[in-house]
Amino acid sequence: MKLVFATNNLHKLKEVQEMLSNTIEVLSLKDIGCFEDVEETETTLEGNARLKAAHITNNYGYNCFADDTGLEVDALNGKPGVFSARYGGEHGNSEKNMQKLLKELHGKVNRKAQFRTAVALNLENKQYLFEGICEGEILAKKTGTRGFGYDPIFKPTKASTSFAEMNSEEKNKISHRGIAIQKLVDFLLNLKTT
Repeated sequence: MKLVFATNNLHKLKEVQEMLSNTIEVLSLKDIGCFEDVEETETTLEGNARLKAAHITNNYGYNCFADDTGLEVDALNGKPGVFSARYGGEHGNSEKNMQKLLKELHGKVNRKAQFRTAVALNLENKQYLFEGICEGEILAKKTGTRGFGYDPIFKPTKASTSFAEMNSEEKNKISHRGIAIQKLVDFLLNLKTT
């Protein structure tokens, strides 16, 4: 089966391709000749995932899936949430995003947070939603050099290191995106057997 992953984030694409390589051929937006960014204008992760998936299906005719991920911090009432990728002002500037978050958490005891991913799958004129959550905490400083986004300052509850200290296989087993994508895979495999 071929599915388009509606993202221009090469880090996300690589992670997902590694996870699905045995079951599904994942095409990038570049593979289908899509070079525009779909603006994330919705107020929820689910809304943005649906929006991006609908754009690809409606304009390119492919079965596809799209995700949106947010970091939800307890002490900040769930912020940055849907604005995680542009929290520091400039879209996709991980350094500015982390610096702003660390500054806002300075001196706060409660550093609980969770990553949440919503995945929308458009398949044969139907849409399905999947969710993955990874609970953890925001570290006081960056550790590790792997991963992307907030990985250097997020330590999952089920781990002793930050995401940025894990290899991709370790991260994919427990990450929010890994959990959501595994639900997607299980759903697709179940479709094949029924």
